[in-house]
Amino acid sequence: MKDYAAKFYKSNAWKQCRLNYIKSVGGLCEQCLKKGLFVPAVIVHHKIHINEVNINNPNITLDHNNLEAICRDCHKQEHPEFGGKKLKTTRSEERRVGKECR
Repeated sequence: MKDYAAKFYKSNAWKQCRLNYIKSVGGLCEQCLKKGLFVPAVIVHHKIHINEVNINNPNITLDHNNLEAICRDCHKQEHPEFGGKKLKTTRSEERRVGKECR
């Protein structure tokens, strides 16, 4: 975890949002489910990745439209630092993000 994100990931707002999101999607990895696989989700991934610029923007960090419940293997595919491929996010995707957990 990056130093700038540590406080956010320890916050009650994130913990509650994460729990609510996993419950809202039935606790399964959303990417595996699309393939017909039933794998428990253990990570809530930010589609628009959190960085030093957007870490304090709840439209990025706490919005259900920017979250995805995934397993560890799918999370590795989302992050090049874990040996996977990085998916690009467009500006239009950033604008679609609403206000779910605030």
